[in-house]
Amino acid sequence: MKIALAQINCLIGDIEGNTKNLIAYIERAKREEAQLVVFPELALCGYPPHDLLAYDEFISKCEQAIEVLAKASLGIAVILGAPVRNKGTKGKNLLNAALLLSEGKVQAFAAKALLPDYDVFDEYRHFEPGVTFGCINCKGKKIALTICEDLWDVQEDKLYVRSPMEELLREKPDLMINIAASPFSENQQRTRKNVLHTACKTYQIPLVYVNQVGAHTDLIFDGGSMVLNSQGNLVMEMAYFEQDFRLIDSQLINMAPAVPFEHEYHPEGEAALGKLHKALILGIRDFFSKSGFSKAIMGLSGGIDSALVYALAIEALGKENVLGLLMPSPYSSDHSISDSLQLARNLGGHTETIPISGLIAAFETSLQPSFEGMRADTTEENIQARIRAILLMAYSNKKGYVLLNTSNKSESAVGYGTLYGDMAGSLAVIGDLYKTKVYALAHYLNREEDIIPENILTKAPSAELRPGQKDSDSLPPYEVLDHLLFQYIERQEGPETLIAQGFEPELVARVLSLVNRNEFKRYQSAPALRVSEKGFGSGRRMPLVGKYFAK
Repeated sequence: MKIALAQINCLIGDIEGNTKNLIAYIERAKREEAQLVVFPELALCGYPPHDLLAYDEFISKCEQAIEVLAKASLGIAVILGAPVRNKGTKGKNLLNAALLLSEGKVQAFAAKALLPDYDVFDEYRHFEPGVTFGCINCKGKKIALTICEDLWDVQEDKLYVRSPMEELLREKPDLMINIAASPFSENQQRTRKNVLHTACKTYQIPLVYVNQVGAHTDLIFDGGSMVLNSQGNLVMEMAYFEQDFRLIDSQLINMAPAVPFEHEYHPEGEAALGKLHKALILGIRDFFSKSGFSKAIMGLSGGIDSALVYALAIEALGKENVLGLLMPSPYSSDHSISDSLQLARNLGGHTETIPISGLIAAFETSLQPSFEGMRADTTEENIQARIRAILLMAYSNKKGYVLLNTSNKSESAVGYGTLYGDMAGSLAVIGDLYKTKVYALAHYLNREEDIIPENILTKAPSAELRPGQKDSDSLPPYEVLDHLLFQYIERQEGPETLIAQGFEPELVARVLSLVNRNEFKRYQSAPALRVSEKGFGSGRRMPLVGKYFAK
């Protein structure tokens, strides 16, 4: 059986547009004489649809689209993901289904049984788990059809009681097909390959795996659909971070030459940084294109964070669509301005400059009667950051720019940022990158030519809100801070374990207190492109008002 793998980029909620795209790929598969074309999980409505699933009209539109797609299946079989109504007498109203369309109608479907509700996933909110398992017959082949998580139960740390594949094995399938919406995070590609390799080797059945590609707000789906033989060897791997379409003959899977696996992962290695780079570019590009915007603005401070975001935005959107706004204050160093201008020259980008000294003076004059006799503190520093946010948002409103936030994960974690100031923005491009990773990615961008000026890479980080200020005045060295934050946030280690790992008790108490006392800031922060195992936002839900770990 000749199978087409259609790794497509969907738009959540755009049922009409997605349907047209699906039909275009179905017709392409027909032209290339495929007998079956396979699409990703929930390809009809996009993943994750969240509470759109609560609207009956939304589900009705999906049902109408399925009828249209069924008519397009004349002369070919189609497997695609869609929400369907649960016809059972118990449970939630919907199933996360993989439909088999052929000869103008729905021939069969499989309902996802293992519904993830950890990290960014919340499928059990709307879907009822599938409870019956049976292979589907397609073009003389018996297919074990599963959806994403259904195949992940081969890991040692099992999260579920049931194993769909073990039940499907009773029918002796010829082929496994798994449709997925598996988001990107660092090392996820390697983990995914290992899981699929283990599944094939365990069940001794070849696998066709089709993953979604594209970004939806914070989640980035990297594609990388693949085919593995019954020994778990990779025989075909599709593109990452872009749409792709490939064909394979099911008869030849076990005879095809194997593709080498990437067995080792080095987070600071060039391969890992290259994937991170592509993920962020896709995240920016899809955020703008799917939201109907084209132009971005950000503040250029002369620091590493804004420099990296500026470079990424220009690559994603084009230099003609990105504006860097310089807003020097009396505390801005000369090199901050010159470094920003050099960055723009290196990239061929556009900048404008608005000094804020007069605005700072106006605020101080207005507040002087109320603040008389009180010493200057972070209040005055925060006013500077908020003045800059006002100017950036004025440009956004007047000229149609979308403001990109330039905060990094280290700052967000410990609250080293001004609410309604430098935390403003519609999308936090590097909000899931620790400061040390920001530097690593900046060096990666400079691997062939100097894009980010050397002085930006080597000078001490500073908010430049008071004379001689440095980040190290308020924070531990980033190498220490980031390691501690990683253990606490990604690895979810508590204070006793952190101290046992060698961190100083005073440092642990201070950093954990900062993280937890600043939850209120993160509740109001811009969504960050998720690239780590545990990003802030929907994947890490902590109480806003609470005491645990806080001093």
